[in-house]
Amino acid sequence: MVRTGSASVAAGPTLAVVAREAGVSVPTASKVVNGREDVAPETRRRVSEALDRLGYVRRPRFDLTRAPRLVDVVVQSLESSWSGAVLHGVTEAAHDTGLEVVVSAGTDRTRDGRPERGWLDKLGTRGSAGVLFGLAELTGPQYAWLEQHRIPFVMIDPVLEPPPGVVSVGAANWQGGVTATEHLLALGHERIAVLAGRRRTLCAGARVAGYRSALASAGVGHRPEYVRHIGSDPAAARRRMLELLDLPEPPTAVFLGSDRLAVGVYEALAERGLKVPDDLSVVGFDDLPEARWTAPALTTVRQPLAEMAATALRLLVRMMDGHRPESTRTELSTRLVERASTGAPRG
Repeated sequence: MVRTGSASVAAGPTLAVVAREAGVSVPTASKVVNGREDVAPETRRRVSEALDRLGYVRRPRFDLTRAPRLVDVVVQSLESSWSGAVLHGVTEAAHDTGLEVVVSAGTDRTRDGRPERGWLDKLGTRGSAGVLFGLAELTGPQYAWLEQHRIPFVMIDPVLEPPPGVVSVGAANWQGGVTATEHLLALGHERIAVLAGRRRTLCAGARVAGYRSALASAGVGHRPEYVRHIGSDPAAARRRMLELLDLPEPPTAVFLGSDRLAVGVYEALAERGLKVPDDLSVVGFDDLPEARWTAPALTTVRQPLAEMAATALRLLVRMMDGHRPESTRTELSTRLVERASTGAPRG
């Protein structure tokens, strides 16, 4: 405990005293003080109790009154158009609010897209005021770490359904699936297939549900063999499209879970000597730059990625200021962008 008087100011307990009290090493006690995550829960509890019991004062590592507030943005890759659109929206919104942005990608992530264990340590060390996660799939302990350290965060288009209370921003995926399918139905298609993302992902499930709803509303029977879950790999899209073409009744149109899959679909059709849209109409999802670069240009459902990111940052700023959003889920509307890849079925 710190005592003040006219003669002197007594120093508080050192970290070595805290470590001895808790029965741990000084480096372990330092990890707890600095918010490191690589400490066993029981050890963390003992050190925390010793800190409180001895009145150890945690000294700030930086001056928040002088330094601009720092926000971390975690994306899967800096090379994807999806991440580029998200970062554009974040940086534009951050400029308006006077925030500094740190981007983590690539080496900060495991192969399955989750942040590395040590990434949270870096977050605590640099004193980030909040985090935006783009297309992230966090573990239970990582959610717990963020909550324990009271670091506000917002998910942009989360891969899985977040735990209750987690704030997220996404697109109206179900309505997008409805819109894409209704467009093909209006052109006269009834044999409509779908190449969707991974089965358990939030957006893929909603888009396929919208597709099925539109078919049901039009009185068109749902064919299970027309639905394939493949993730976002164009090579897998090529293989699955070839399988669809080999069915006794191949589809005359296909709805894709992302624009990236169009590359594989176009390759499969070229192998069979078929053309878009003469032999197969194709609708994508995202409206990334690749949709305009394909030949023919891709009809797609636009999800407003930059606007989603800017909305997420504005929500995060409010949370950093101590306010909780009225709703934990915000969805921005999607719309169909018609180009040259869809037309009436032949015959």
